[in-house]
Amino acid sequence: MSDTNGHKAILPAGWPRPKGYANGVLARGNVLSIAGMIGWDGQGVFHTDDFAGQARQALENIVAVLREAGGDPAHIVRMTWYVTDKREYLAASRDIGRAFREVIGNYDIAMTAVQVTALMEDRAKVEIEATAVLPD
Repeated sequence: MSDTNGHKAILPAGWPRPKGYANGVLARGNVLSIAGMIGWDGQGVFHTDDFAGQARQALENIVAVLREAGGDPAHIVRMTWYVTDKREYLAASRDIGRAFREVIGNYDIAMTAVQVTALMEDRAKVEIEATAVLPD
């Protein structure tokens, strides 16, 4: 596995490489925990009800927090996605993948996605938490 920004994706011997994420990530540095971000902008305004559009905005919000801390998307080691409708998430997967590549770019991230009954903001379709490890 490659070592990028002090992070190393972990893949047990004989396991197939997962598509779009890593089974584990080993990192050393300063831990930045990023709260759940939803699909509204920095002023709390939704610009779309499109699932992929909200996912893109949530990812952009994560990057804004990262940059404020002196980091960038390559420092992300873990994400948890909370979605209100897994079928809508799966139907938008191509557009979500495009947004992820354009905003984050790195797939050596340990990820979990779960369907939830609802999010705190009624219009939100996705909420994404992230953990980043910035170099010392």
